[in-house]
Amino acid sequence: MNVLVPRAAVESNGQIASKTLVQAGITGLGHRVPDRILTNAELETLVETSDEWIRDRTGIEERRIVAPGENLASLCEAAARSALENAGLSALDLDLIIVATCTPENLFPSTAAQVQNALGARCGAFDLEAACSGFVYALICASQFIATGTMKNILVIGGEVMSRYVDWTDRNTCILFGDGAGAAVVSAVEDGFGIIGFDLGADGSGGELLHCAVRPTETNNAQIFQNGREVYKFAVEQMGATAVRALESCGLSGEDVDLLVPHQANIRIIKSAAKRLKMPMEKVFVNLQKYGNTSAATIPIALSEARQSNRIQSGDTVVLVGFGAGLTWASAVLKWS
Repeated sequence: MNVLVPRAAVESNGQIASKTLVQAGITGLGHRVPDRILTNAELETLVETSDEWIRDRTGIEERRIVAPGENLASLCEAAARSALENAGLSALDLDLIIVATCTPENLFPSTAAQVQNALGARCGAFDLEAACSGFVYALICASQFIATGTMKNILVIGGEVMSRYVDWTDRNTCILFGDGAGAAVVSAVEDGFGIIGFDLGADGSGGELLHCAVRPTETNNAQIFQNGREVYKFAVEQMGATAVRALESCGLSGEDVDLLVPHQANIRIIKSAAKRLKMPMEKVFVNLQKYGNTSAATIPIALSEARQSNRIQSGDTVVLVGFGAGLTWASAVLKWS
């Protein structure tokens, strides 16, 4: 579904009446990446690869890796504090925290609950898992609570520590991933602004193409597997297609977009999506050369950096689009307020 659904209210006569929707949008952004940089040159000492090969195939030059003492919750907390400061809010103003991640430190408690405690917030908290599409899934989920008026301020975080699950002897995957977190505060905005369209989807039949199997009894209990060729074909097709559907849901096309903020997985896939939307690369925000694929964190980190570098202005139409394991895809259209 790609339209916001109003809350139903029961009147005294028992009739169902619709309630006017509140427009939801992003009112604060922040991000945090580890200080430790792992370059392509360093990877040359670990596996049979080269800086030239990695850059040519992916566009990645380096990635960030957590150091001892850092973990997913600490990255998410730091990103959250920046987003709250940017929004002019305190943790006590929050009604809900959603963390999109596929690399939790624990099966339970949730990362969101750990972040809630670290921030000193007093609100609901849960994790959401849709792999690299997770942040957009969580953003749309949060927007529904705002739209119905049941909540005022929601913190949405996309955070990953992919390095915990990477097999550093597998050159097909270890070159791709990095760690980081990005956060957004979702609140009510003026009519005509905020999230004006979206598209969410999944095809579970492709789950084996990109997965991380957990084996609790083994020393190396989790390992990422990717069928690179098939995932690439899926991403090239679906990344552009989901963006088109989201734009069509609000009567727009690629020509109306001021900035595309895609999932940062592969420069070739990003260029393909831009071509599908008939957009020049000058209107696409790319930072994967610095961070690699941080899964659910790529879009909020990129969005936060785009704001910091003044790539987003009031009134701009911004499209977020991602794809990932599941297989999943997600896109959102925002009118920046």
